[in-house]
Amino acid sequence: MASWQELGPGNFILATAGELLNTGLVLGSERALVIDTGCGPRQAAGILAAVREITPLPLVVVNTHAHYDHFFGNAVFAADGVREFWAHENAARTMAEHGEAQRRMLDSAHEPEMAAADGELAEIVLPTALVKDQPVLLDLGGVVATLFYLGRGHTDGDLLVGTQSTVFSGDLVEQGSHPSFEDSYPAEWADTLRQLSALRHRYEFLAPGHGKSVSDDFVKTMANTMSTAIRMAREAARETPNDATKAIPILPYGPEQSRWFMARLRQTA
Repeated sequence: MASWQELGPGNFILATAGELLNTGLVLGSERALVIDTGCGPRQAAGILAAVREITPLPLVVVNTHAHYDHFFGNAVFAADGVREFWAHENAARTMAEHGEAQRRMLDSAHEPEMAAADGELAEIVLPTALVKDQPVLLDLGGVVATLFYLGRGHTDGDLLVGTQSTVFSGDLVEQGSHPSFEDSYPAEWADTLRQLSALRHRYEFLAPGHGKSVSDDFVKTMANTMSTAIRMAREAARETPNDATKAIPILPYGPEQSRWFMARLRQTA
């Protein structure tokens, strides 16, 4: 388990092994906020232990979206006494409807209990508190964290967390690899990134869902690259309507992600 990196006062990220998930931590005087809990009880136990090295405060959890590597660790935090799990309403619905199916996506060598649904800590613990269209302010004691939704992007339920110094973006922003398009809305994602960029004057740091903290230029480049890919794909579809996949070799993503990109672009057009 990597060590915590402090971004702003009382704002930390922890890059965990494997998926290199960034778990966020925001400290108040009365309670602390944990952002994303990992892909199962083993990873979550490491995250919780790291949290407890920083603070003994009661915890609140936010799941930024409904992909297993961000919420399958909830049961470990519930066992530590957490009762307040926040997510966007769309993400909560997806977790309830498709959470069990996501067990198949796990590496059973790393999370055998979660993959096999073996034991209480392998239960899927769903959000207990929902964010809809309006931001929610969480008072942690002298520190306020704002939970807010800018629109569809990586999924239809990407929740962001903002503090006085930092915005935690979940997988709306990823550093070190191409964006993941499996459940995405590519055209809307580019617009959502631009909305995020427009808010960057409020924050000094941006913590992505995976990878190192990034600048506003990174977010703008990600949005522009996605818009360019959309334009290229649509032009290819007009030129070869029966085989729009011919655009894949020229898209600015790797072949596998480009295939997902094309599939989602057609589905969400």
